[in-house]
Amino acid sequence: MQRRRFLEGLTYPLLSTAANAAGRRTPFHLGSITYNVLKDFDLEGVIGILESTGFEGVELRTGHKHGVEPSISSMERARVRKRFEKSKVRLVGYGSACEFHSPDAQERRKQIELGKQFVDLARDTGALGVKVRPNGLPAGVPKEVTIRNIGESLRELGEYGAGKGVEIWMEVHGRETSVPRVAADIMLAAAHKSVALCWNSNNVDVADGSVQTSFQLLRPWIRHVHIHDIVKDKYPYRELFALLAKSGYDRYTMCEVGEGAAEPEAYLRAYRTRWLELVG
Repeated sequence: MQRRRFLEGLTYPLLSTAANAAGRRTPFHLGSITYNVLKDFDLEGVIGILESTGFEGVELRTGHKHGVEPSISSMERARVRKRFEKSKVRLVGYGSACEFHSPDAQERRKQIELGKQFVDLARDTGALGVKVRPNGLPAGVPKEVTIRNIGESLRELGEYGAGKGVEIWMEVHGRETSVPRVAADIMLAAAHKSVALCWNSNNVDVADGSVQTSFQLLRPWIRHVHIHDIVKDKYPYRELFALLAKSGYDRYTMCEVGEGAAEPEAYLRAYRTRWLELVG
């Protein structure tokens, strides 16, 4: 009963559906993370190649050549915001590496404060959210303790983000923490309207060739989506996209591939073609 009341109290703001560059309407949008195909491009290069290949959004991952980090000045932040406002590409969010699974309270505090810096950066540059993650369940620590630690950290960061108009997306990531049931328990522990999930298209989502059970479990919190090699992977992307569309999801599915490409523009064009086939 407590879980049902909590879920009923959540709201899920959606983005408006737009026509893609070819004039075809799709239920949601295609974007890319700068990992890994775009990691060596500066900001102008990132925007230029995404515009030319018909991608609509970007998640700027920390540590890449684009250089948009919490350390940049207020003047640089204003420049980034204006550049995206003139672009066809939406600055969707920031891919931080902030993680809250450590049993060390001081380490969690350090990560929370870094997360707040990313929230400020997102507010200043017009991004929708900040991606964070767990990276596993520490050995020798009861699972319930780690889930509580992560949830409390997310709640504090979510409260901070709510005051800035920025969402917090926990990537379903890490050893054991990528299990959908564990991710759901973390969301219940966080219990904050500004804290949500980034679906990560993990193999552990799949049971008997389908992601439906995992998707239905996590759908109340999904506000961001990572997809991987949609050409080579055996992951059931067509089913995932159908489930996203049926549920009313109209945000972004973000290309995240583990390797770079010799010809990034050609790769992204082919990727988008395949994405349109799967969405269709």
